[in-house]
Amino acid sequence: MSQINGLRALELDATGPRLGSERDATDILSEAFSNDASVIVLPVGRLDPDFLRLRSGLAGAFIQKLKNYHCRLVILGDVNAAVAASTALGDFVYETNKAGHHLFAADRAAMLAALS
Repeated sequence: MSQINGLRALELDATGPRLGSERDATDILSEAFSNDASVIVLPVGRLDPDFLRLRSGLAGAFIQKLKNYHCRLVILGDVNAAVAASTALGDFVYETNKAGHHLFAADRAAMLAALS
């Protein structure tokens, strides 16, 4: 657990099982709630490979689950290669960051600047 700009955050380890399903979101939410966290920081390396393929539906379902429970998600790490390969993903990342509830951040400095 950590504090990020006054927000209590559950920062997941960079190593561990791949995540991306609704079940994974539920498990992470449970851990976040038990620690009174309102933000979950998920390293991009922990994502299921299909998460950034929007046709899989994983990203939408995962993010929507967290949104339904008013928990913010930060996907931390470089997604530029995936964005370069998919206009739809680029649009998704842009719109997600623009809305501001959830966030794709290339690095910790970008995350700290964006979270408030």
